[in-house]
Amino acid sequence: STQSTGTSLLATTPLSLRWSAIFNLTMLRCQLRRSLPLSRAFSSQSTPFNKVSFREPDPSKPKLVLAYSGGLDTSTQLAYLVQEKGFEVCAYIADLGQDDLKTQADKDAVRDKAEESGAYAYYCEDMQREFVTDFVFEILKAQAVYERRYLLGTSVARPCIGKRQVEVCWNEGASHISHGSTGKGNDQVRFEMCYLGMDPSLECVTLWRDPAYCEKFPGRGELLEYATAHGIHVTATKKHSYSEDENMMHISYESGELEDPGFPGHQHDYPGLVLKKKSNDIEDCPDMPANLTIGFEKGVPVFVKNEDDGTQIHDPLELFLYLNQIGGEHGVGRIDIVENRFVGMKSRGCYETPAGTILYSAKLDLEMLCMDREVMRIRDQLSLKYAELVYNGYWYSPEWQFLSDTMALTQQNVTGEAAIRLHKANVLNRGRSAGVHSLYNEDLVSMDMLGGFDPTMSTAVSYTHLRAHETPEHLVCRLLLEKKKKKITCR
Repeated sequence: STQSTGTSLLATTPLSLRWSAIFNLTMLRCQLRRSLPLSRAFSSQSTPFNKVSFREPDPSKPKLVLAYSGGLDTSTQLAYLVQEKGFEVCAYIADLGQDDLKTQADKDAVRDKAEESGAYAYYCEDMQREFVTDFVFEILKAQAVYERRYLLGTSVARPCIGKRQVEVCWNEGASHISHGSTGKGNDQVRFEMCYLGMDPSLECVTLWRDPAYCEKFPGRGELLEYATAHGIHVTATKKHSYSEDENMMHISYESGELEDPGFPGHQHDYPGLVLKKKSNDIEDCPDMPANLTIGFEKGVPVFVKNEDDGTQIHDPLELFLYLNQIGGEHGVGRIDIVENRFVGMKSRGCYETPAGTILYSAKLDLEMLCMDREVMRIRDQLSLKYAELVYNGYWYSPEWQFLSDTMALTQQNVTGEAAIRLHKANVLNRGRSAGVHSLYNEDLVSMDMLGGFDPTMSTAVSYTHLRAHETPEHLVCRLLLEKKKKKITCR
């Protein structure tokens, strides 16, 4: 018993200390910045709110805005915050294109459950367009990939959700804010980093780190009993053993059988709908490929054209939805990985990201045509840090803003088109063009002509000559180098 307790402490203490240290350091930084008008610079509150009021809140009680899903966990938390903690709770949910909010009936069901749970008001905010243009396309500029495989679908959603939640707090005059994320995952960090980055004066109430709450609700049975006692209609069983988190960027699957990193291997199938909700199995994909042309301006997707049927889309939201649909039909964007969580443990996740996979491949291919070699190499190094910041929840931080501005500079010349083919889960690059933005010189690389290339310059100093051809001044540079070449010596 003593040995197991000691092992448990060794396993858990570093994680709690690490999170506590990170939280305190971030709080200190935010407190130092509080006097500066930075937090609201991240906000664009011109978008009207979609609020439903159930009753007038008690002015003697503090207001709290809860990130709400309508499930057993957050419904119980809402009731607990009202009944046991004495808050007036406003329920908030962000629509990022998840299936749970596909129809108006779905949204009404979540609204009704929030009212049953004791909320005085309910916000259902359509964030789909802003999510695509201000968040997904932002990480696309950076070609940000966490640990070389994860396209950050959940990570990039959290600052979008948290941003609007803070704006709801401002609109309601709320002094407290809360989320339903567990104490083992990354999302608790991401949400709270967002709150601190936007408005450190908001006090975060986190029930899954509250010892009294955890003792009262050790399992789903106790949550269900509490919900039933307070007239909240929730189901007793989960749909699946695993958990899902969905938005229009991707869907993730984890826990349950998936906690075994070796499952399913070759002997079993994935459980339920794992890796089947946004994409087809390879054997179910069409035999005929899909041929697409995707246009970019300064690294941002501006159109997609289906060369087979003539479909052409320019609206950013519709473009992204179309790529999700056609990419999923062709089985694009599935991965099954182990990753390193910010809180200090390894976890296994399965992801479907059709549109994101297509756009990352197409833009990288175009970048090779029109981005300077050395700029790309530096960008790729910074992209690793950028992805780490997004994964760890530092979207609303000075360091992320610095890298974001830098990434935008790297995209100034990334304008053109990429031709791709989707076939049996593959994204195949078929051609690319960039017009005046291209740094590709056909005459220079031709095997049938010199094209201005001087073979006598193929020495240790030739890279200077070759790089000159990548700029508008390449002719002047070549003449100067030819004039001075006899004076150049190697060191």
